[in-house]
Amino acid sequence: MNNPGIPASSAAHGADMRRGPLRPGERVQLTDEKGRRNTITLTEGGAFHTHRGYLPHESIIGVPEGTIVTNTTGHQYQVLRPLLSDFVLSMPRGAAVVYPKDAGQIVTMADIYPGARVVEAGVGSGALSISLLRAVGDHGSLHSYERRAEFADIARGNVETFFGGPHPAWDITLGDFQDEVVKNQEPGSVDRVVLDMLAPWECADAVATVLAPGGVWISYVATVTQLSRTAEAIRADGRFTEPEGWESMVRGWHLEGLAVRPDHRMVAHTGFLLSARRLAEGATGLVAKRRASKTDFSQEDLNAWTPAAVGEREVSDKKLRRAAKDASSTVQRGALLNAERFQEEHGPE
Repeated sequence: MNNPGIPASSAAHGADMRRGPLRPGERVQLTDEKGRRNTITLTEGGAFHTHRGYLPHESIIGVPEGTIVTNTTGHQYQVLRPLLSDFVLSMPRGAAVVYPKDAGQIVTMADIYPGARVVEAGVGSGALSISLLRAVGDHGSLHSYERRAEFADIARGNVETFFGGPHPAWDITLGDFQDEVVKNQEPGSVDRVVLDMLAPWECADAVATVLAPGGVWISYVATVTQLSRTAEAIRADGRFTEPEGWESMVRGWHLEGLAVRPDHRMVAHTGFLLSARRLAEGATGLVAKRRASKTDFSQEDLNAWTPAAVGEREVSDKKLRRAAKDASSTVQRGALLNAERFQEEHGPE
C-alpha cells in the first residue's frame, strides 16, 4: 500500500513492506520484558515457542507495529518490524557482516547518493549490499562482485528477504573483482567503488580504470597492516588524492533513573576505513610533505594479512550450504504467502 498522492510507479522498491499492518511472510522482532529480542517470520498457523509458553502468529498478523501481545502463559512482547541494523545482525550469514556503524560511515563518507553507479567487491552475507541499495535507490545501480558462489547465494537470499524480492538496481557477478570489473564497466563510468576484501591494493589499477574523475574509492580492512599497504599502493599509483583512514567506535549508555553511565560493553574496533578520490585523467596526485618513514614491506609484514592472521575463521562448506538454504527458504516462504494473499484478495489471474 502506497502513501496517498504518491504514484505506485514512483514508490521505492520494498517501501510498502515497511508500512501498514503486519502480514504473513514478514519478519518481525519480538522484545520481551527483559529486552531480549527474537526475529521471526510470520506464517499462517505458526507459533513462537519458548520455555515460557508460545505465542500464536495469529495474534500478531493484522496488528499495527508497536502492539503489545501476550503469550499463553501471560508473558508480554512488543512487536515491531526490525530496523536495518537489527536485520543484518540476525540474518543468515556465511561470513562476518559489516556492522551497521561501519555501513553508515561508508554510505555517508563515500557520499553514496540516489542514482549513483556503485560497484562493490566482497559481498559476504549481503549486509553492506542492502545499505548500498537503499542509498542508490531504484534508479541507481549496484554491481557486486563475489569470488565464492555460496556467499553470493546467501547474500541474494538476504537481500531479497529484506526488499521483498529481487532489487531492480542490483547485479551480482562471480569472479575476481580486478578481472571482472573492467569487463562489465566502461572506463570512467563508475561513481563509487566499495571494497571489502583482504587485498584491496591489488585492485588499484582496476579501480582507477572504471572510476570517474572525482569518484570515491573506499575500502574496509581489518588490520593495520592492510590499512598501511593499501594507503601506500594508492599513493604509489598516483591517480588518486591523498588517502584518509579512520575507524569508528560506538559506546551505548545505561539509562535508569540517576544511574546514567556508559555501558560496560561497547562495539569497539571492527575494521578500518580508507578512502581516496580519483583525479582527472593525466593529473598526478600531490605528494604530501612528511617526515621520511619506512614504506617497504618485509615478508613478515606480507604474512600478516592472511585470513588466519587477521582472525578470520575458516567457514565450512556445510555451514555455508546451511546459511544459503536458510536465506533462500525465508525468501520462498515469504513469496508463497504473498502469492496466496494476492489470490485471496484479487482472485486467480
